[in-house]
Amino acid sequence: MKRVKPFNDLKRIGDDKVTAIGMGTWGVGGWESPDYSRDREYIEALRYGLELGINLIDTAEFYASGHSEELVGKAIEGFEREDIFIVSKIWPTHFGYESAKKAARASAKRLGTYIDLYLLHWPTEDFRKIEETLHALEELVDEGLIRYIGVSNFDLELLKRSQEVMRKHEIVVNQVKYSLKDRRPEESGLLEYMRKEGITLMAYTPLEKGSLARNSCLAEIGKRYGKTAAQVALNWLIWKENVVAIPKATNKEHIKENFGAMGWRLSKEDYEKALECVR
Repeated sequence: MKRVKPFNDLKRIGDDKVTAIGMGTWGVGGWESPDYSRDREYIEALRYGLELGINLIDTAEFYASGHSEELVGKAIEGFEREDIFIVSKIWPTHFGYESAKKAARASAKRLGTYIDLYLLHWPTEDFRKIEETLHALEELVDEGLIRYIGVSNFDLELLKRSQEVMRKHEIVVNQVKYSLKDRRPEESGLLEYMRKEGITLMAYTPLEKGSLARNSCLAEIGKRYGKTAAQVALNWLIWKENVVAIPKATNKEHIKENFGAMGWRLSKEDYEKALECVR
């Protein structure tokens, strides 16, 4: 079995350590429905990331109607499972005590393994459904099907409310949109609250669909470090102690570039200059 020796730029999720940059799989294997035409390419890309030392993979039952989970399951074959940290998410239509358990088991079956971190993908207006789902996930932690519980796209008020209904386990992650361009987690107080609570912020769309990778101002900053604009934008995020980023991982070239965003840090001066690049 191959070992994944995670790169030394690590962040904490619960009692585990994950690489500061992970691999996102939205669009891997299709969008809202499966597309099998590039399966081999996607599997090889994910395996390449693992071989580099990226140990964090994010997926969801909604992605390609579960096919993304299947591809993640195939990509990790032959690697020591304990070296990899897999995140998946439950779609709101499956919220509820029994349906949540059923959805989690279906995701685990597609992945071919247990789930390290299971997130509520989006909040619903009916908080009772959220509460029932969280309680179901607590039982799944006890059963060993999942290891940690988290949420996604929860604002500060809803995160606090969700924490209050937990019976015996903690919410360890909130996955939200966060980037140099979209700083709402800071402006709302969410990021600071999560830092104080020991909750990791997992930032999705960290490159704003590639627009930050094309930012000439960020590219100029990157020249001082021998890095690209995309690497500067990602490093700006992981500069914060409780933030990890999950850029999309669809090809080896981008994964290698994302990997290069780790292992160094912007100076305080360049951190501030990066903000000016998007104003």
